[in-house]
Amino acid sequence: MSNQDPLRAVEGKASPLRPLPNLIFASRWLQLPLYLGLIVAQAVYVVHFLVELLHLVEAAFGSKDALQALITSIGYKTTAPVATLNETVIMLVVLALIDVVMISNLLIMVIVGGYETFVSRLNLEGHRDQPEWLSHVNASVLKVKLATAIIGISSIHLLKTFINADNYTDRVLIAQTAIHITFLLSAMAIAVTDRLMAPSPAEQH
Repeated sequence: MSNQDPLRAVEGKASPLRPLPNLIFASRWLQLPLYLGLIVAQAVYVVHFLVELLHLVEAAFGSKDALQALITSIGYKTTAPVATLNETVIMLVVLALIDVVMISNLLIMVIVGGYETFVSRLNLEGHRDQPEWLSHVNASVLKVKLATAIIGISSIHLLKTFINADNYTDRVLIAQTAIHITFLLSAMAIAVTDRLMAPSPAEQH
């Protein structure tokens, strides 16, 4: 006689869904074009990163056109004309590149984590390149990670603004600082709420 729990045996047999529930459950695949669109956006960011990096390298070798393209891209303005690549321009360009990388990381979290959570399993268990965070991802974890990533992106934008503060009004500086603080408080509220809603160890057993 088998020692298998009858209840588990019944639970292990998934009954086929009725037509309406099956249609509702299958509607999750409508999100697939959204995630594919984000992959296209990721490719655009890669192209933008490579173009900016190429301009930086060309400007370092004395290209005036590349230098002007960088200055226009970062919105750098000064009373004296910029004839050569200086430290401020390099710092602003590097921060812009870091910004692209962080937004790209955010896209990856949304694409991979969102697809895994809301559409279908990726079955990456045992894969050597499986992201560490993906093994315990759920809607709550994804919200906290996205909030943290947005704070990082906001920090880079704020640092770029402060470095290039002469080109911004006090109103813009105060507004960006307030927005960053709002992001920070929102992330803290999400983390606290997630912690409060998490089941206690006694409830898990």
